[in-house]
Amino acid sequence: MRKTVGILGICGILAGCGQVGLMPSVSPTASDGQTRPQSRPDAVQTGVRRPPTDARTVDEFDTTTAEERAAAAASGAASVERPLGTTVVSLGNPAQPGFWLETSLVSAPAKGRVLYPATDEFVQVDLIPIDGGGSRLSLPAMRLLGMSLTDLAEVQVFSDG
Repeated sequence: MRKTVGILGICGILAGCGQVGLMPSVSPTASDGQTRPQSRPDAVQTGVRRPPTDARTVDEFDTTTAEERAAAAASGAASVERPLGTTVVSLGNPAQPGFWLETSLVSAPAKGRVLYPATDEFVQVDLIPIDGGGSRLSLPAMRLLGMSLTDLAEVQVFSDG
């Protein structure tokens, strides 16, 4: 009983400190008046078809067309691309459509290409910067590269210019 009263007393004191300005307040509103955290705007191209909310299979989540897959697998101008490095990828958000790679190898959004040495296949992607190690690859990109959706795979990443 004494422990419970003691814990409640400490909680009350801490709550009072926050009210009189002795402790920093934690608020979802930043000093610029915007609410935090904000949902990130789509990093992939706009106008892409989103999977249905009741999607359950890989085919239901992959909303890319045959033409989009062909364009993503088409050879790019290799003479202007720059190697960014190697990274281990896992499956990214399957509900986010398009061909993209979230990676710490870039500091700003860019166009690029991913090569999967195990199949010698590549795919053109939107490169999206993230913090931390490892990378996340879109479901359609993983399928074009011939990757298992449950494995961690090492890929090579190139930037267009």
